[in-house]
Amino acid sequence: MTAVCWFVLFSNSLLADEPVLTPQRAVDIALEDNPSLAEIKARAEAMAAIPSQEGSLPDPTVSFGALWLPVASGLDLNKDDFTMMEVGVSQTIPFPGKLALREKAAIFEAEAIAETAEEARLQLVREVTLQWWQLLFIHRSLLIIDDTEHLLKQLAEIADSQYQVGKGLQQDVLSALLEQTKLAKEKAQHIGMHRAAMARLNALLNRPADHRIRLPDDVATELPDIRSAGDLQTQSEQSRPLLAERKKAIYAAQTRLDLAKKDYYPDFTVGTAYSFRQNHPNGQSRSDFASFQIAMTLPIYTDRKQAKAVDQRQSELLKERYALNDAERKIQTEINESLALYQASREQFELLKNSALPLAEQTITAAVAAYQVGKTDFQSVIRAENAWFDYRNQHWQALAEAHQALAQLAAAVGKEAL
Repeated sequence: MTAVCWFVLFSNSLLADEPVLTPQRAVDIALEDNPSLAEIKARAEAMAAIPSQEGSLPDPTVSFGALWLPVASGLDLNKDDFTMMEVGVSQTIPFPGKLALREKAAIFEAEAIAETAEEARLQLVREVTLQWWQLLFIHRSLLIIDDTEHLLKQLAEIADSQYQVGKGLQQDVLSALLEQTKLAKEKAQHIGMHRAAMARLNALLNRPADHRIRLPDDVATELPDIRSAGDLQTQSEQSRPLLAERKKAIYAAQTRLDLAKKDYYPDFTVGTAYSFRQNHPNGQSRSDFASFQIAMTLPIYTDRKQAKAVDQRQSELLKERYALNDAERKIQTEINESLALYQASREQFELLKNSALPLAEQTITAAVAAYQVGKTDFQSVIRAENAWFDYRNQHWQALAEAHQALAQLAAAVGKEAL
């Protein structure tokens, strides 16, 4: 039994109780368990708690004090008419409109972070799909290598039989053995690639790197028609979270600029206090006092503070607008590149499926039959076998690349799937 055959059979025996991992199931597991996505979601939840804090008044201040205490008489509370105990409360009130602007800016910032979380979600779906199809391609390549090993073994036996009866050359036997050695080298590379691809996919699913993965035996090979790039770009303007995030950031920056302009106006503090006086030493009562006050800040350093803050916020707004324009250009490029790759891969897959593969299969069958009756040389059989091997690999590679391009295109548009 060949090493690849043993590898496949041993893997299948280990995976007998493992659920089949389809692309959708892999995506579902990643969305539920991926720690990076959970971190971003937690940050979005934290930001969502900020707006109500920003829109609330500062906490009021309660004060307690003793006024006009006569120190010469041992802090006697009832000796002097002016001695009193006071309790007061004060409240700072920002200039009208400031609290609303602070809350509004915080809301936009929280919404931008929520869009960041949605963008991260789409990118995770994209990456899981890419890695799943890469693993499937390598898995199918291992199966093709196993089939090819059996074919080369049969060819070596045929060449040896032909040589024993004097109808073939020893060179044919050696060529068959050389092809087996070359295939063994490729097999070792694919096993290493398979383990690496499995580790990458498991990392996205928050599993141990060596967690067993059971892939489906049958895979749908239908590839959908995709609309034009212009339609996809129009759709992305409404559905891509990255663009929504950039727009929310612009709204937040504009609100922060409006708030900076409001800082030219003063904030106020209002307060009241009640003062208690003790009775006169002779028993005569003393009346209590009430007081009220209002204070305001004086923005007299506007050139160094408020004006500079307005300049800062204007620059931040300009930066966010540039970021939106940059994101729009990058998304257009992503859509066009992914669509071109998908169309090329889909065309190649259909060509391989409907033309190249059937012809290659017929060619290797005819070449083996012709060699057995002395109608062709062994090198022609080897060339036919190599072509059959390459076309089968290219068939699965084209299918995997088409689905990977489709996943990239969906993420660029802002969808999980198209």
